Amino acid sequence: QVQLVESGGGLAEAGGSLRLSCASSTSASSTTVNDMGWYRQAPGKQREFVAAVFRSGGTNYADSVKGRFTISRDNAKNTVYLQMSSLKPEDTAVYYCYADYGPYYSRYWGQGVQVTVSS
Repeated sequence: QVQLVESGGGLAEAGGSLRLSCASSTSASSTTVNDMGWYRQAPGKQREFVAAVFRSGGTNYADSVKGRFTISRDNAKNTVYLQMSSLKPEDTAVYYCYADYGPYYSRYWGQGVQVTVSS
C-alpha cells in the first residue's frame, strides 16, 4: 500500500511564494520510487502537468511555470517539494503530487492541496 501526503498549500498574494511538500511511503520498503512530480487542476479545467523530478535528479517543467517554480526531492525521505515563487492568480488550483513506484512505474496520487493566489 502506497500513501502520499501533501502539505504546504494555502493562500498567497500575487508575487508571493509557497512551498508544497509531498511525503510518500509504502509498506513494501524495498520498492523503488522512480519519478515524482506535480499536476494541478483549476476549477472547470482539466488536470495539467506542472513539474517532474526523476530519481537521477533531472527535472521537467510546464512552460507556464518555468523560471518561477522549482521542484526537488529527497530520496532518503521519498519526499518531493515544489517551491513556487512569483505566484500569479492563474496558479490557483488544487495541486496533486504523484510518485511512480517499482519496475513498471505504477503511479500513485496524493489527495490534493489547495493553492489560492489573490490579485
